[in-house]
Amino acid sequence: MKHFEKHTGYSRMFQQNQLTLGLFFPLESYQGSIPYMNMEKQVKLAKRAEELDFAALFVRDVPLYDPSFGDVGQMFDPWVYLGYLAAHTKNIALATGSIILTLRHPLHVAKAAASIDKLSGERLVLGVATGDRPIEFPAFSVDPSERSALFQESIRIMKKAWEENGQLMNGDILPKPSLFDIPVLITGHSSQTPEWIAENSDGWLYYPRNLDYQSDMIKHWRSFSDTFKPFSQSLYVDLTEDPNQAPVPIHLGFRIGRHPLMEFLQRLKLAGVNHVAINLKYGRRPAEEVIEELGQEVVPHFLTRTRD
Repeated sequence: MKHFEKHTGYSRMFQQNQLTLGLFFPLESYQGSIPYMNMEKQVKLAKRAEELDFAALFVRDVPLYDPSFGDVGQMFDPWVYLGYLAAHTKNIALATGSIILTLRHPLHVAKAAASIDKLSGERLVLGVATGDRPIEFPAFSVDPSERSALFQESIRIMKKAWEENGQLMNGDILPKPSLFDIPVLITGHSSQTPEWIAENSDGWLYYPRNLDYQSDMIKHWRSFSDTFKPFSQSLYVDLTEDPNQAPVPIHLGFRIGRHPLMEFLQRLKLAGVNHVAINLKYGRRPAEEVIEELGQEVVPHFLTRTRD
């Protein structure tokens, strides 16, 4: 999108017909739901990922820990942690995967996002979602049947609040993003149609799916827009020491060697995927080793033209 060509985070992550790589926090492999999150080690690895030309670092929004429903991501509040990362990095995109809009007031999200975008030098790429952990909706007094409408209204309000003259109710949100807008990616379907997502978002953030299905879905979604909008997806990777290890399926990803991984990423690129956010949770090797190998051997093949 020409609108975001000068946005540091967006331009580092996305370019038409190109694919880049990012990393999800926590930057570690661990068992169970709760990571170690050694702060010194995490920020060291974040800085190294930036040096190695990874395009983005992703944080998640998990308001409440539900022992029966997955892990807690980086555990710390996403806005607080993004501020911490902004202070310790310079160029890498800072992305959310994803802020739960239905559980947060859109004006609070708009102000927090604008603040992070300004403090980081226009590096925030805002992934948003409706939420899927059943215990959270009653805890926040939200009717889950209203998620679709709440989500649409939240995006409308945020986009309005970021505008140069975007006053709401005789008040205004400050600071304003430098571009008076922030790139917003819809996560999954978020109770919306592909047509609505194409018309009202700046990109789509999805999950690993069968390659043919993913390719067809991307084509269908892009048929509703005359301008390029990026498609991103997550991928769990357990990178093996054997660089030729054939892929073995794991939860939402593969145990795989770097050569088959590069072949798979090239196929994703041809399918229309523009960014892959790698999650190291299920890895058997130390995260620092995996990040170094990916950065040295894989990332150089997946850069935007402005950095290759």
